[in-house]
Amino acid sequence: MDRWIESTQAGLWSAWMPQTVVAFEGTCVAIPCRFDYPDELRPSAVHGIWYFNSPYPRNYPPVVYKSRTSIVHESFQGRTRLLGDLQARNCTLQLSRLSPELAGKYFFRGDLGGYNQYTYSEHSTLEIVHKPTIMLPEAVVVGTEAELRCVVPDNCPAMKPTVSWLHHEALEGQAVFGQLEEESGTWSQVSLLKFRPSRENDGQELGCQVTYPNTTFLFEAFATLDVKYVPRILQVNSSVEVTEGSHVGLLCMVDSSPLALLAWFKEEAVLREEPATNLTLELDNVTHAHDGIYTCVAENVYGRVNRSLALTVMYAPRKPSVNSSVVAVEGEPVTILCTTESNPEPIITIFKEKQIVATVVYESELLLEIPAVTHEDDGEYWCVAENQYGQRGSAFNLTVEFAPIILVESKCTAARDTVQCVCAVLANPEPVISFELPTRNVTVNETDQEFVYSQKTGYTVTSILTLRGEPDSQLFIVCSARNLYGTKNQQLQFHHSNNLMWAKVGPVGAVVAFAILIAAVCYVTVRTNGASRERGDAGARIQAGSQTRLLPVRGRTALKGRAAVLSAHPLKSFRDQPP
Repeated sequence: MDRWIESTQAGLWSAWMPQTVVAFEGTCVAIPCRFDYPDELRPSAVHGIWYFNSPYPRNYPPVVYKSRTSIVHESFQGRTRLLGDLQARNCTLQLSRLSPELAGKYFFRGDLGGYNQYTYSEHSTLEIVHKPTIMLPEAVVVGTEAELRCVVPDNCPAMKPTVSWLHHEALEGQAVFGQLEEESGTWSQVSLLKFRPSRENDGQELGCQVTYPNTTFLFEAFATLDVKYVPRILQVNSSVEVTEGSHVGLLCMVDSSPLALLAWFKEEAVLREEPATNLTLELDNVTHAHDGIYTCVAENVYGRVNRSLALTVMYAPRKPSVNSSVVAVEGEPVTILCTTESNPEPIITIFKEKQIVATVVYESELLLEIPAVTHEDDGEYWCVAENQYGQRGSAFNLTVEFAPIILVESKCTAARDTVQCVCAVLANPEPVISFELPTRNVTVNETDQEFVYSQKTGYTVTSILTLRGEPDSQLFIVCSARNLYGTKNQQLQFHHSNNLMWAKVGPVGAVVAFAILIAAVCYVTVRTNGASRERGDAGARIQAGSQTRLLPVRGRTALKGRAAVLSAHPLKSFRDQPP
């Protein structure tokens, strides 16, 4: 900053002058100067000398001005004159037609006569410039008023500058003011340009022009506006749908001043950030986990902006999840929940034996509710989810426990002197089956294994009782089945047939038929060999595995002795007893 140079010897030998004086080349300049000397000196005349670049006469510095004579250095001939009155201790010097070689330090020497001469150490430095000074504010910010200053030196009384602005007409709210400022003895013309900057003004060049009336002098300076503003997002991907496994690039382009810090967020997580004008987020082999809202955030010291987009990942349903296999008691309510994930939402269907049980469209879960489950609901189910990108399914079992049900194929068949009873029972858990002859007060349980043949298929247990002898009209047989949920009793209906191959029950029919055939052959053989025996001697033949035995009985009908019970065990022989 310019200031006066003052001696610390006030009242002694001292001087005051600006430290620096500025002027345009070709114009003129006045160097203000005041000096003092000791009070006891009362010179009759005061003279002065201005030296250039050195204060010491013995160094023979160039003489700029000398009051006693007009002899000066050739560089200053016709260019200098004293504006001040030396008698009044004013040593102000004017230089005209300034050229670059005149720039430098100027020293004043007072001459009061005789030995009373003194070169003041205080000096002034002349700076010769070629353009005015444009002073920009610390920051030109959008939304706030900006003020530019064009500073023009005005230190020559003979030449007054005219200052104007260039290329400012389009600035919003622009206005120009002028003022004269003094600092440390030097003067400046200051032109103020005020306006409201916009983003569009960033990079705009403004000029300050200085002219002097009646001359061809023209001095210009230019400055480029560096407008600061909140970041502005120029481009961001629109929301996008992609299929799982694809590659996605999310681009964010920003205009900001100063440079913004760009960042890509997913929800609250920062995925990538760096100072830049554009930032791309690369996503390889996207999965449904990449699905969500992505936000580009741009921030600098003047503000923050953001823009979001939705990335939707389309994918086939995941393997449905079912609340495990279910075991229920008949009559209880059952709820089965099947859930999956997919995009778009799938069609979910629950199948049983390829028949649709329940379905829902464009939902992520399906709730199957059976208010009162029955044994018919038992079995394997499939939950299948499907959309345009694929299909997935999961199997589950519904196990229903229920009391025994005696099936319609349960009956007795009589042929000649053979009776065969079939009792087919559906139950879960597996039932205990017995045959009862109420009129004979006989029940054969599981320990009588030689009388029965049993086979289980799924929840169906088929038991067969085979008896030899001619039944009477009072004979009836009851099938009894029980498990922990109940007991079922049913009298078996009789069917008469002349064909010994009468019992075919499920997959054991062939075994039964074969057993009956062997029994018949053995029976005929024994009758032929024992023709001489008494007519009342009869035999009852029961098959036990691959062996057949005659059982002696009393009377003509073996069935009039003891009832027999069939359980799921090998056949067991028995002997009729009198009632």
